[in-house]
Amino acid sequence: MKIKVGLLYGGKSAEHQVSLQTALAVIKALDTNKFDIHPIYISEKGEWFRGPQLTEPAASPAELQFSQNGTAVSPVALNQNLFPAKADEANEQIDVVFPLLHGPNGEDGTVQGMLELLNLPYVGNGVLASAAGMDKVIMKNLFAQAGLEQANYVSYIKSEWKKAPEEAYDKVEQELGYPCFVKPANLGSSVGISKCKDRASLEKAFAEAFDYDRKIIIEEGIIGREIEIGVIGNDEPICSVVGEVAPKKEFYDYKAKYEDGDTDMMIPAQVTEEEYELIKELAIKSFKAIDGSGLVRADFFLTEDGRALINEVNTMPGFTPYSMFPLLWKHTGVEYPELIGRLVELALERHEGKQQIKHTF
Repeated sequence: MKIKVGLLYGGKSAEHQVSLQTALAVIKALDTNKFDIHPIYISEKGEWFRGPQLTEPAASPAELQFSQNGTAVSPVALNQNLFPAKADEANEQIDVVFPLLHGPNGEDGTVQGMLELLNLPYVGNGVLASAAGMDKVIMKNLFAQAGLEQANYVSYIKSEWKKAPEEAYDKVEQELGYPCFVKPANLGSSVGISKCKDRASLEKAFAEAFDYDRKIIIEEGIIGREIEIGVIGNDEPICSVVGEVAPKKEFYDYKAKYEDGDTDMMIPAQVTEEEYELIKELAIKSFKAIDGSGLVRADFFLTEDGRALINEVNTMPGFTPYSMFPLLWKHTGVEYPELIGRLVELALERHEGKQQIKHTF
């Protein structure tokens, strides 16, 4: 029996187009001898559409935006129409959902919570890990609790900043200094991130980051190499080789990631065996700190004196064949189609484990 995979993609976040690219890549890579592919598209307005089963890959991301031809589904009817309890001619029951969603309303625990309520297996992190991994402030608080070394940081909500902006800028200068990085707390793909070297750029960065989120985080600049590692698994996670990001610009921003290709990715990165073992240990520690499952990409700063400072974990990292996470696993010996298959297996394994938990007393 083939496994019926519901690919969930699109979404309302600023990373809608990134999600479409990811979905296209996964569709092309899925082994149709093992999987039936059922596309589920969320428009930028938040409308849900279930398309017909795909028997051949789409040619472009535009073909996956089938809001005119797909079956619209209201939130009230999600369970019976998107994920019917019984198969019929129009819809087939989904065995496992693969959320290929980046950013808010996708990888932040909201969709994961819905899938939990529907009791459907899904690929990737659960509600807690997804929410904590999306909110950089909460994530860093958890890392601090776990004893992971990281850059100093402060955070603000928009209303707090508006009441006393000068106090906010003064605090950043006193506690972090320059250079520093200003980021929306709940966004990925380097959207809305700015590097600040002085008060003028700091003021501009605050305003820009608050365009994307009600909460922002400001981090001190760390002099070090940007090292990334992939983690997959549930209770017994394993790590890939490490890679290094070397932006040709000042930092790894959205354009460098998705538009210019203006970044060198070195895989495997040139690190000592001791440094590699340290990064693996800390990556698994960070995975467990957020109660991770399925996959994360853990990002570190590696300093000249051999310290590895955790920067963040990404619970739904870039997932095209040319993104860092799949490339890390390719260099570890796991090709893209096999990686997708493993993640589906991990989702089914985790779901089966949850079914053994007693829910009545």
